[in-house]
Amino acid sequence: MVYPAGPSYSITVRVRIMRRPGALARVATTIGEQEALVGSIPVVKVGKDYVVRDLDVYARDEAHEQQIVNALQSLPDAEVLFVTDRTFAYHEGGKIEVRGRRELVRREDLSMAYTPGVGRISTAIAKDKEAGYVYTMKGNTVAIVTDGTAVLGLGDIGPLAALPVMEGKAMIFREFGDIYAFPLCLDVTDVDRIVDVVKAVSPGFAGINLEDISAPRCFEVERRLYDELDIPVLHDDQHGTSIAVLAALKNALIHVGKELSQIKIVVSGTGAAGVACVRILLEAGARDVLCCDRQGALFADRSEGMNPVKSELAMLTNPQGRRGTLRESLDGADVFIGVSAGNLLDPPDLKRMADDPIVFALANPIPEVDPWAALDYAEIVATGRSDFPNQINNALVFPGIFRGALDVRARKINWTMKMAAATAIAEMIPPEELAAQNILPGIFNRAVSRTVAEAVAKAALASSAA
Repeated sequence: MVYPAGPSYSITVRVRIMRRPGALARVATTIGEQEALVGSIPVVKVGKDYVVRDLDVYARDEAHEQQIVNALQSLPDAEVLFVTDRTFAYHEGGKIEVRGRRELVRREDLSMAYTPGVGRISTAIAKDKEAGYVYTMKGNTVAIVTDGTAVLGLGDIGPLAALPVMEGKAMIFREFGDIYAFPLCLDVTDVDRIVDVVKAVSPGFAGINLEDISAPRCFEVERRLYDELDIPVLHDDQHGTSIAVLAALKNALIHVGKELSQIKIVVSGTGAAGVACVRILLEAGARDVLCCDRQGALFADRSEGMNPVKSELAMLTNPQGRRGTLRESLDGADVFIGVSAGNLLDPPDLKRMADDPIVFALANPIPEVDPWAALDYAEIVATGRSDFPNQINNALVFPGIFRGALDVRARKINWTMKMAAATAIAEMIPPEELAAQNILPGIFNRAVSRTVAEAVAKAALASSAA
């Protein structure tokens, strides 16, 4: 499976190019011959016999980057001066910061911001905790909590290595939800200790976003915090993904003319996202869902490779008691949802599915099946990747769902609010614009988070969660 060049693997190559006819063209042609893309090529310096330029070049991976540099170094009219990895440069010094919202330039500012004036505010809050929502950042602040045990497609890389991901999440919260979010990367993995730490720091936050905590511990952590805190708690790997999946499936089924209650769905993956997808699909009205792990289909009396979470899934799904591999499970399926690992299926395997099949191959960065090749067999294909149509991404969900919950000071994020979020996202695509490669709004559609927030706030009020 070969993926196109893109910005996640991009470099800036500073090149001294001799001022000769065709020299710049040869540089650009060489990059193109390496199947790379050229972005901007600004001039850095002009000399009598040369021009220094910075070339932004988009590659497939690190090996491809080096291949491009080697090709440029072989040109007689060009000299590579140095190379900068644009993604690493983007992260230098971190991606977020904390700064004041009020001026602090005069002595009287200090007297109000800090001692002695701040004592009046603290005293007011000590008498009435609700004042903390008005006179501190609490009411608009979410903690992003992780232990770094299940990060993206990287697995257990630890809390420090998880920090860049959490910083990115905080940026998305701020950009799309106007919410202050702060990463809390915990060097503890025991469920009791995670719960204790989060409860201990919770007074400063209006919500808790759990992130990248491995299954099955993540289920217990969320359940306990949901029960023991009076502020919204959401494990985004579960619910952000599942809400986006349900929204996408609502529109995909409209496009192919099928009903959720009448179709067969196969879900690959029994981790956090897989479990949440199964539960929200059943809650939404699905009746025939089959879940697969590495050993194949889950069924009621299976003993191999089971745990309490899988046993519960087995009881909720596979009403016909089907057995077999993931490939065999696809026989007659209307929908495949992959939230597991890359390259589990070959594109021709999709011929086993029913007419007009829907394929959501969401493993990142490598989907369960090559999405470009899958288009030859499926009516609708979606991935979690930004370089393919129909990106199913939880960034469509969590800014708006927390914005709505915070706006009405919800104590919980319940099923009613999750369903409202899924419906709101799906309805962002007008019927006349619904198409095989347009089943979800884009992440940069600023109306999405506002629309989701409004729907979630109304659902919170209607369900007495606010």
